[in-house]
Formats: sequence, C-alpha cells, structure tokens
Amino acid sequence: MDLALLRTFVTVHRAGSFTRAAALLGLSQPAVTSQIRALERQLGRPLFLRYARGVTPTTIGDELAHKVAPHLDALTEITEAGLDRDSVTRTLHLAGPPEFLAERALPALTPLIAQGLSIRTAFGSAEELLTGLSSGHHDLTVTTARPRGGLLTATPLCDEEHVLIAAPLWMDQLGGPAELQAGGARVLDPVPLVEVHESLPLISRYWSAVFDAKPAASATVIAADLRAVLSCVAAGAGIAVLPRYLCADALDSGEIVALLDPPVPPLRTYFLAVRHGTLGLPHIARAHEWLLRAAASW
Repeated sequence: MDLALLRTFVTVHRAGSFTRAAALLGLSQPAVTSQIRALERQLGRPLFLRYARGVTPTTIGDELAHKVAPHLDALTEITEAGLDRDSVTRTLHLAGPPEFLAERALPALTPLIAQGLSIRTAFGSAEELLTGLSSGHHDLTVTTARPRGGLLTATPLCDEEHVLIAAPLWMDQLGGPAELQAGGARVLDPVPLVEVHESLPLISRYWSAVFDAKPAASATVIAADLRAVLSCVAAGAGIAVLPRYLCADALDSGEIVALLDPPVPPLRTYFLAVRHGTLGLPHIARAHEWLLRAAASW
C-alpha cells in the first residue's frame, strides 16, 4: 500500500477536513480528495463520511488510523533524525497557554536543554492547540480540555485554584469580606471586570461555582494574556479571577488582595496531551515524564 496515500489519510483523519489537510500537506484539495478515493478503492470500504463542514471517519477509518498513525509518526521521526546524523539535538514542539508555559512548563523543562533538547512553543485556545496536536504540528500540548477520540491521549497534570482578586482600594469600597459574603455577586455588580476574553471564561466559572449566578455585566478590560490581566488589576482597573500560582507573589506582597475565601475554591485541571504512539519517541517521552514529575509540586 502506498505510504503517501496513508500519510494523506492520517492527515485528513487528524484535521477533520479535506481543506485543512490539503493546507497541512501543501497539496490542492482535489489532490487530497483523489488520494483518499484511491485508498478507499484499494480497501473496498469508505473511510470517511462527507459533510458540508468536514468529514467524519467511518469505523473502518478509525481502525485504520489507530493502526497506521503511530508507525507513520515513527517513520517521520527516523527520517528527520537521518537528516542530521551527527546531531543529538531533538526538537520538542510544545503548545499550551502562554502564562502556564512561561511560569511553569518551560522552567521545568530547562534542565533537558543540557541533554540535547531544543524547544519550540505555540500558543492558542484549547481547541486550536488540540487540533494542532492531532495534525502533527505539536508534540506535547498542555490543555484545560480533555481531548476526545482515540488519536490523542491525555494525563492529568495538575489542578489550579482560582482566586477572585482586586487592588486593596476595591476591598475598602466594597465593605470588606463580611459584606461580600453576605451580599454575594450583587455587591460586585458595579465593579469593572477584567478578563482574557469577551466570553468571561474565568469569571463565569467562578460566579457559577461560588455564587450560583452569572456575571451581570460584560468586561470593561479584555487582555488576552493573564499576566496583563494581573497588571491591570494591580493598577486598580477592576476585579478579575486568576489562577493562584500566577498571582501568589502579588497576593503575598499586598499588591492585590483576595476578595473572598470560599470553603471550596473553584479548580481547573490541566492535562498533558500527546498523539497516540508518540511517547515511543525518546525526546517526547522524556519531556512528558519531566513535566509530570515537576507537576507533583505545583
């Protein structure tokens, strides 16, 4: 069976679309369609169900992907290694939230650089990063969404506690913790909100878990990096919800304060996701193990 056809098939399976697969492979969409049809003729079975917005693998398609994808990934690794036989350097393509990679993942992996590992990072939403992992753009992805399907596997990495924070001046204006505990979310309604996205992902999660309510207003400040959110809050722009690991130093110094201390604080789990079979590659397995070991103290 033609390996080129199998490579195209696996790319389509991971991308979920002939169009996206064509872009990843550097081929035209008709060429991708033609190759998939050729493979289906060889097997005598359909591999995908075609829809207006993409494709879904048939049972046979899923089975074939599980069988051949790890081997194709291994062949790719062997080919890439052969391009530079004298080099022990291996490149790890790591993806995840920029703040988490900057504050936790990258410092944890730094000792591996002396062992010949080089690192390239990518940032984006959980959906974008998992799509990139499935398509072969990333080796490891840190994500807050557990991946679905059989091509990706995920291991819980760590939990993060979410904290409702503000500059000290807002605590005084709001009447202190007792007033907040008694009044709940309505006390916070007049205060500007600072978030990473218009959908208020962190604030909505906190409001639901702690107040059993939804935020009454949209955000006043949107900053796409949680570190920028922290800076805005410290400057007095409003209130925000942040992971404790990211704002612990500012809390300790008094630059910001935690407005509430709920008995059961909201938590969010991070997962370390890989493509099925790629932990057989030493540099990916070593980084995976190193991150899990470091996460025990996070």
